[in-house]
Amino acid sequence: MNRRTSPESLAKLLGIPGSRSPEAVLKAQLIAAVAREIELRGLTHAELATRSGLPRSAVTGVLSGSLQKVTIDRVLRLVESAGLVADIKVRRTAAA
Repeated sequence: MNRRTSPESLAKLLGIPGSRSPEAVLKAQLIAAVAREIELRGLTHAELATRSGLPRSAVTGVLSGSLQKVTIDRVLRLVESAGLVADIKVRRTAAA
């Protein structure tokens, strides 16, 4: 995901409601971190699948950018399986 892509633009590109755009951005950021880490560590999709307990085809799909049918739970399993920890920060919106 381009860092300049707004959540609303991403939602439109994915064909999902704008209300789901923050979720799509979160997934994309987490998946990008996993992709960088497995490249750095030299892990294969098969190795990540074994570590996560997910089918290799699912891992490949997620890492190829398929966000629409991917749950946060699965993405977090991949994060952990890649040897990463996700820290999620919650804050008030500017309008609040």
